Amino acid sequence: MKKVVLLIISFFIIVSTNSNAAINERNYYQELVNDWNKIFPDKNRNAAGPRFFYYILKKNLTYHEFKEFNKLYCAVSGSLIDPNAQPDYVYLNDVKSNKKICGNYYKCCIPCTCDIMKYAKVQKMKHKFKGSKKEFYVFTIKNPCQKKDFPKLINKNYFCNGRKLARDQVVVLNNRLVIGLFHDAKFCNQSDIYKINNDQLTGQFCLLRNSTPLNKLKSGMGDIFIKLAR
Repeated sequence: MKKVVLLIISFFIIVSTNSNAAINERNYYQELVNDWNKIFPDKNRNAAGPRFFYYILKKNLTYHEFKEFNKLYCAVSGSLIDPNAQPDYVYLNDVKSNKKICGNYYKCCIPCTCDIMKYAKVQKMKHKFKGSKKEFYVFTIKNPCQKKDFPKLINKNYFCNGRKLARDQVVVLNNRLVIGLFHDAKFCNQSDIYKINNDQLTGQFCLLRNSTPLNKLKSGMGDIFIKLAR
């Protein structure tokens, strides 16, 4: 009888623990929803992943919390992402070494994966979180503020102060704009590269999308992010 009682108690403890964990996971998403107007005062989130990243980095977070928040928006489009979304395994070139870095990218839609692989690069960044200092990889693009054809559908004031990046609104590394966190990133091995190149999405679909003229791109963000990042 005692064993049965202990089993029942253990079961309820496990269920309660899992339920609390699920609630906490949902709270990350809800907090971004609640603060949407703070992050985007004019409600324009087009290609505004940098605003999410800046907002999250400035919060007093643990490294774990920082990573969880950064799973919930698309670095390319600026859209929120379903908390249960699965990432794509991709590679990008490192700014400093030009070597391929592999890791997980959380996207809102398939075309964004192709766009970030082609038009962004990655850099290492250090930051002091609550309780620890960490080094991690981030997605970056060239400073877009000097562009004569800066996309009209993007709020330039979110990123730029004249021709310079607005460091009080976005995170800047070596004059490059940080647009998001590259999760679980590491130097690629040959197996990683083969897997990504032969994947139906990151291989076949992205090859097709990335060879399509800009004026014919209809899916995802169309050519908005590409014009910002190229």
